[in-house]
Amino acid sequence: MDEPDTSPETLNPDAPEPVVASPPVLETVAAGPSEAPRATRMSKFEAIAEMVLCSSVPTQLVIGLALRLAGWSPVGKDGLLDLGFVVALSLLDTLVLIALMASLLRAHGERPSALWLGGRSVAREAIRGVLHVPIVFLIGAVLLLTMRALTPQMHNVDVNPFEALAGNSLKDAVLLTLVAILAGGVREELQRAFLLDRFVRHLGPAWAGVVLLSIAFGLGHLLQGRDAAVATGAMGAFWAVVYLRRGCSIAPLVSHALFNTIEVLQIAVLAR
Repeated sequence: MDEPDTSPETLNPDAPEPVVASPPVLETVAAGPSEAPRATRMSKFEAIAEMVLCSSVPTQLVIGLALRLAGWSPVGKDGLLDLGFVVALSLLDTLVLIALMASLLRAHGERPSALWLGGRSVAREAIRGVLHVPIVFLIGAVLLLTMRALTPQMHNVDVNPFEALAGNSLKDAVLLTLVAILAGGVREELQRAFLLDRFVRHLGPAWAGVVLLSIAFGLGHLLQGRDAAVATGAMGAFWAVVYLRRGCSIAPLVSHALFNTIEVLQIAVLAR
């Protein structure tokens, strides 16, 4: 004879189903050799501090001071910028800044390759960067011509100090081209990606980051004139938007480096 069913569901059909406890899930799992560590959380203050530290202002001040203490003057006997000082300062700052950004990324469990390459094809992004060069020239030319036609007072520097350096000799043009590629194209675009990443993830919307960083980028070129600063800021905004859309620094880096190179070579050829 079968025993009667005395389960709670039979005795009380309306009773809720019993809850069966699932086994606890381990929140921390040891990462395998192919797994990247998790990114650590960061406060707004930490994000701002890292952005200031990697803005080139602190690093260039320290490196410039060190070069001066070593007896190297930034100005030559002719009263113009000393090319050797500019080259040393720019290349040293490039090395220090890239190493600093990579160290900060790794300290927070982030991979520099993920930030700067984004898993995209380097070759395809480089081709995209080449195709962007005419757009960059168009942005700069339209803004410069418009400002000189409508607001000629913006053109307050007759001779760009870097143009003067490029026109001295072929050797000087080659050195300045090296600086334009490494310090301009490479450093500034890796730096732009780092600063945008910190701003968008911890401080505010992407459009605000593009605007603020592009203004700062333009102000960093005031030595070349107010009109040049505005045009440079606009080009910086273009490169920032390209990075945000692609998640990769290769296209902005290539177009920036090519733009700078063409500018320097054009100056060197016209000077002759």
